Amino acid sequence: MTTIFYARVSTIDQTLDHQVTQARKAGFNIDEVISDHGVSGVSTKLADRPEGRRLFDKLRKGDTLVVRWVDRLGRNYQDVTDTIREFMRRGVIIKTVINGMTFDGATKDPMQEAVRDALIAFMAATAQAQAEATKEAQKAGIEAARENKPQVYRGRKPSYSREQFTLVQDMLAGGAAGTSEIARATKLTRQTVLRIRNDMTEAEAALARWEL
Repeated sequence: MTTIFYARVSTIDQTLDHQVTQARKAGFNIDEVISDHGVSGVSTKLADRPEGRRLFDKLRKGDTLVVRWVDRLGRNYQDVTDTIREFMRRGVIIKTVINGMTFDGATKDPMQEAVRDALIAFMAATAQAQAEATKEAQKAGIEAARENKPQVYRGRKPSYSREQFTLVQDMLAGGAAGTSEIARATKLTRQTVLRIRNDMTEAEAALARWEL
């Protein structure tokens, strides 16, 4: 019986360490860590990712797959629900660090199955909705930057990089990380994280204005 922790992370190296540390603090005994870096959870299915494919090859009946939240598996409703159900059919138990959710195919009670499947669907839909909201914020920020481009004044140069901005968005979307935790993971100040959180459109626009 093996417990595998899977992470989909940004290009900032500390992110993987953060996710693994968070899982171990939650009481998970991890035998192996598998991670994909810089891969979209929206456009790339888990089975099509370099390391995600390994999960399908390695996981067997009785194994446990641990993820920070279901959005690490993907941010596409159909892909996430199909993936979780496929692993359950194999006898794999899926657990999340955030909210301590457990999904498995052991139950045969129709009511319990209905509740479990409804929860899976809700979490997968939430992951996709968060991704779409982030995409819209990015689009609005780019459009705002284009409108302001003729102006000479670009404002103060952002104190965060594109990678740090993306990581802040990602951690905020997860819903469990606080401002201080995000600041430590991104190496930004709490004030910078709060500015990004309070106005993501302007934060994205600032990056675009400075072509970062």
